[in-house]
Amino acid sequence: MFYYDSTYILVLIGAALVLIAQGLVKSAFSSYSRVRSTSGMTGAEAAQRTLHDNGIYDVKVQHISGSLTDHFNPATKTVNLSDSVYGASTVAAIAVACHECGHAMQHNEEYFPLKLRSAIVPAANIGSKAGLPILFAGIIFSFHPVVFLGILLFTFGVAFQIVTLPVEFNASARALAYLENSGLVADSELAGSKKVLRAAALTYVASAASAILSLLRLILISRGNGGRRRD
Repeated sequence: MFYYDSTYILVLIGAALVLIAQGLVKSAFSSYSRVRSTSGMTGAEAAQRTLHDNGIYDVKVQHISGSLTDHFNPATKTVNLSDSVYGASTVAAIAVACHECGHAMQHNEEYFPLKLRSAIVPAANIGSKAGLPILFAGIIFSFHPVVFLGILLFTFGVAFQIVTLPVEFNASARALAYLENSGLVADSELAGSKKVLRAAALTYVASAASAILSLLRLILISRGNGGRRRD
């Protein structure tokens, strides 16, 4: 019954961190989605201006459905803005739009952490899907090399979460620097922009912490199982 041993507390702590972070970002976004920007620009318009002011003309701004599903896709060179960002003239919408443009700036400048994250995506996808089944198969059949392989594969997923941190922090830093110097938002609105982006950053910190705790749990399980075999 290794699914319910004492190390499961690590998974619960990680899940709690993620839920708290998600609650904070939803709260911050909701609050500043009710604050209309004095510029009157929508998220889409702000994104287009941000891209052009930074010399980027080959990236398209487009609408996608959902809430907080905003992202930059380097493969298609698109800044994808969600329902509450694309057509909204709010402090939250402009902050999120500029953050996604920050990723476009990174891609345009070949920012190394972004390139590294893109490079490990295939391994991370395999590790997140196959790592756990392989590890537990190794434990069930008492075959340590398979256990090690499962942990190694899972580590790629954890590495992806860790590499994501500087990518997201840098995109927010670029967005805030642009907002401070462009006049896109009023000085009184900068504080709200910072709160939205900092809350969003916490979700990535929580996800990375949760992944690390899960990896630690798997290592403890594998060591404990090995100890029982030696006994």
